[in-house]
Amino acid sequence: MVHEVVAEEVGIEVAAEGGARPEGAPPMTAYLARPAGDGAYPAVLVGAELWGLTEDVRQIVRQVAALGYVAIVPDVYHRFGAGTAAGLAESDENRTRAFELVGRLTRDEVEADLRACAAYVREHAGASGRTGALGFSLGGHITYFAASRLDLEAVAIYYPGWLPVAGTALSRPRPLLEETGRIAERDVRVLMFFAELDHVIDAEQREQIEEALTADGVRHELVVYPGARHAFFVPGREPYDKAAADDSWARVRQLFAAELGSR
Repeated sequence: MVHEVVAEEVGIEVAAEGGARPEGAPPMTAYLARPAGDGAYPAVLVGAELWGLTEDVRQIVRQVAALGYVAIVPDVYHRFGAGTAAGLAESDENRTRAFELVGRLTRDEVEADLRACAAYVREHAGASGRTGALGFSLGGHITYFAASRLDLEAVAIYYPGWLPVAGTALSRPRPLLEETGRIAERDVRVLMFFAELDHVIDAEQREQIEEALTADGVRHELVVYPGARHAFFVPGREPYDKAAADDSWARVRQLFAAELGSR
C-alpha cells in the first residue's frame, strides 16, 4: 500500500552535551513526513549524506513515509550555525566545509539528536510501536552508530564510510566498527548495501564489516551490487544505478515490514 504523505520542517529542542542547551540557541531543524490522516505508525530515523538536509534526503523521507511510517531526518550540523538547516549544495567548496562540520561531530551529541527525533515523533507525530533507521553514506555511518546506542528493531544502511577507520566522523576515539557488539546486544537486524566500485569503501573494508558482524552474532545481510558506485541510490546524479536502487529499496521495504510492521 502506498500512502498519501504530509510533510513539514520542524524545530526540536535538544539538550547540549552534559547539560541544558545554551540560552538563546536555536532548535535543531528536522524534516518529518508521515501518512496523511489519523492513526499511529512505526517510526524510521533517517540519516542524511554529507550534504545534510537537501531536497534529495527530504524526498527519501517522504518515500519512507509513503510505505506507512513516520520518518524524520535531523540536521546533525545544527550546533554549527543556522546556515546548515537547508543542506549544502554539492560543490568543491561545500565539500570542504561539510568535512569540517563532520570533523566536529561527537558521539554524545549525535546520540542526543537521534533520541530527540525519536521522542518528537512519538509525542507530536503519532509514531508508536517499533522504530527503525535508514541512512546513506555519512548517514549510513550514523545509522550504524544509532544501532549501537538506540532501541531499534532494524536498520538499512547504504554505503557507510569509515566504519573500520579510526579518527573519522564518529569513529573516534576508535573505529565505529568496534561497537558492533553493542548492536548484537540490542538484537538489531542489519541490512547493508554496498557498491562494487565504491571509491570510499573497498572490498577489504567490506570484508572487515562482514567479519565483525558475523563474529558478534548480529542478524545481518550484506548486498554488493556489481558495477555500482558510491551514491548509486539517488536519481538525477551521475552514479545513479536504477537496477541497484530498485532492488535495494525492495529489500528495505521487506525488512521494515518484517521487523517494524506497516499499515
